[in-house]
Amino acid sequence: MLTVEQIVASQKAGVETLLGLTSEAFEGIEKIVELNLTASKAALAESSEHAKALLSVKDAQELIALQTGLFQPLAEKTAAYSRHLYDITSGSTAEFSKAFEGQTAEAQKKFMGLVDNAAKNAPAGSETAVAVMKSAIAAANNALESVQKAVKQATDVAEANFNAVAATAVDAAKPAAKKQR
Repeated sequence: MLTVEQIVASQKAGVETLLGLTSEAFEGIEKIVELNLTASKAALAESSEHAKALLSVKDAQELIALQTGLFQPLAEKTAAYSRHLYDITSGSTAEFSKAFEGQTAEAQKKFMGLVDNAAKNAPAGSETAVAVMKSAIAAANNALESVQKAVKQATDVAEANFNAVAATAVDAAKPAAKKQR
């Protein structure tokens, strides 16, 4: 049986984990706000410079050159912004996943302790039922591990696809910018 101290310790650990995850979430939000402020300031400054440059244009060729000269840097900045945003969100998600896995492992360990304790105190002849219960728990644990591995693989594939799309967008902008010059 669980003692009052064990229950209190478990609750305390849960609250501490929750507070840590809340803090992590706020840090992620702060990073996103900071990223957006920085990007907004940079966009405003670049827009001002571009407007000044547009006012000094003398002919259509110069206008076309000015406009196409903005295309590649814009694609690169957009890709960099997206990458930074992805890094922030994936970092926060990784912390949540790590905490979830730790809590799950601890809960599994405690539950197995309860099952073992119950098995020791089970009446004679119930060994088969205890074995079936332990087998079911092991199968559930294996299924959870398989799901966690599948999620990790899917996340890795999504990150690789994101990187490939960002690189392709930047690479596509280079010839288009050169062609217009």
